[in-house]
Amino acid sequence: MDTEALARSRSVLLLIDFINPMDFPGAEDLAAAAVAAAQAASALKRRLRKAGVPAIYANDNYGGWQSDFQSLVQRCAASAGASGEMARLLRPERGDLTVLKPRHSAFLGSPLDLLLARMEVKDIIIAGVATDICVQLTAMDGFLRGFALRVPSDCCAAESAEFHKQSLAYMARVLKCDVSPSAFVQP
Repeated sequence: MDTEALARSRSVLLLIDFINPMDFPGAEDLAAAAVAAAQAASALKRRLRKAGVPAIYANDNYGGWQSDFQSLVQRCAASAGASGEMARLLRPERGDLTVLKPRHSAFLGSPLDLLLARMEVKDIIIAGVATDICVQLTAMDGFLRGFALRVPSDCCAAESAEFHKQSLAYMARVLKCDVSPSAFVQP
C-alpha cells in the first residue's frame, strides 16, 4: 500500500479479533456476547466512517503465518453461528486497514505503532473480543504509548459477564479508558 494514501486522522476505530473462527476452548461461552458486541461495533463503525474516522482490523493469525486476511474473512463469513454472524456484520470495506496480530496485544509484533504514527493518531477507540484478554492488553500497550483510549462497553465481550465487568473497571481505573457505551462515542 502506498503510505502516502493513508488518511491523517486524530482518531481510529481498532477492531480486534471480530473476524474469528471461534474454534477455541471457551468460544461457546463467548459466542452470544461476541455477536452482540459485533452488532454494536458495526453500528459504531458505520457512524464513525461517515465522520471520516478510519477502521483498522487487528486480527490474530490463528497460527497461519501465511494466512490471507481476506481468505479468513470469507471463510468466517461462510460459517454458521457466531463466527459467520460477526464476519458478516463487520466485513471489511474499501479503505479499511488490517494488521496481523501474532500475540494478544495488537501492538506486540505488529506494524500498528508505525501505522498510527504515520496517520498521526492520538485517540484509539477499541472494540473486540475478548474484553479481558486481547482488548485489555491492547489498551494497556496503548496507554503506555500515551494514546487517549476509548473502549465502548457494548462493543466488546468476554467469556463471562463478570470477566467483562472486571476488565472494563480495570481499564477505566488504571488505563484511564473511557468505557462509556458506543452511543456516547463522538468522533
